[in-house]
Amino acid sequence: MAAAFSAPKSVRLQIGVFGRRNVGKSSTLNALTRQDFAIVSDVPGTTTDPLEKAMELAPLGPILLIDSAGVDDEGALGAERVAKTERVFDRVDVGLIVVDSTLGAGAWGPFEEKIADELARRSVPALVVWNKVDLASPNKAAVEAVRARGLAAVETSAVRDGAGKSGSPKIREALTRLAPEEFFAPPPLVADLIPKGEFAVLVVPIDEAAPKGRLILPQVQTIRDLLDAARGCVVVQPELLASALDRFKAPPALVVVDSQAFKTVAEIVPRSIPLTSFSILFARRQGDLRTAVDGARRIAELSPDSRVLIAEACSHHATDDDIGTVKLPRWLRARVGETLRIERAQGRDFPTVEELRRFDLILHCGACSLNRRETTARLGRAAEAGVPITNYGTAIAFLNGILERAVEPFGL
Repeated sequence: MAAAFSAPKSVRLQIGVFGRRNVGKSSTLNALTRQDFAIVSDVPGTTTDPLEKAMELAPLGPILLIDSAGVDDEGALGAERVAKTERVFDRVDVGLIVVDSTLGAGAWGPFEEKIADELARRSVPALVVWNKVDLASPNKAAVEAVRARGLAAVETSAVRDGAGKSGSPKIREALTRLAPEEFFAPPPLVADLIPKGEFAVLVVPIDEAAPKGRLILPQVQTIRDLLDAARGCVVVQPELLASALDRFKAPPALVVVDSQAFKTVAEIVPRSIPLTSFSILFARRQGDLRTAVDGARRIAELSPDSRVLIAEACSHHATDDDIGTVKLPRWLRARVGETLRIERAQGRDFPTVEELRRFDLILHCGACSLNRRETTARLGRAAEAGVPITNYGTAIAFLNGILERAVEPFGL
């Protein structure tokens, strides 16, 4: 039951555990979690797919630990495991590079340098964990190589810490110092658009796509953001919106709508009341709203021979009228032409830069299940490929002819 009320992954500090095989990555993760979460074995390559563990880590709060396969894995399957590990780099806010102190001068070598380079290229802070110090002290030359890169480091023994249930306090303390400042003061989602004490109206359709007994994540996070900032909110279905607006003595400061109901709601809400969508709010907080707006306008340049990628961050059960698989393709083809070529990517399977180059436009979901770092990494990949990218809400606003109105609250 507790998991149902835990913080979503998108707001957790995501910590990747990297290193060669058998250096003690899984043992380090078990010591941090104080649980036998990851399988520990002397057999190389025990960890295959990245393993995730959500938990609370004082004083950081909610975190997500990601245990990865060894970067020195071998063979055909090993290459696939390494490829999955490399995709983790785009997600993490902090990287742990676990090093085996018993390897002497060879403890820090090309594999560790590659990990450090990948993290540095993404401006991700890194912590070197000198593991197995109960068996051997870190080699002086290897330590100097780490210092030369300006990397923070701690010495520990995951086995000893795990047995003592200490939870590797040195690593915890170092993580607190390395955590990005924005983790402790995340950017607002919507509250900065509404004066203190004022109200927002959230328009939430309840249809067959809505999860039974609960709201979808963007709606929940918007409500929480408003309440945390001492702003009020009224939540209604589209058919009750006109009645709700009539009951306000003064107009609400903002109306936020599910993108699929954009057109209907825009006809109800007076032009004097600011209007936007949940998806556009997330385009601003998770990535870059200006990029999404520019990308949406490129829909006008599509031809019947164009190729579009629709990408979704989560894997959900698609209904008969699903937004990504049914509605958006229908709306796009109605505007551009029935021969418009549309492909899909779902979950973590976002294409490489080379794969993206064959598309003319990328339509991404609101990315509420991704953290900001992974979302911006996808934006960066699209930019490197030279392909415009937008998100569902911004694209839908454009298709309905109300994009300018939908981004007015942000000064665009």
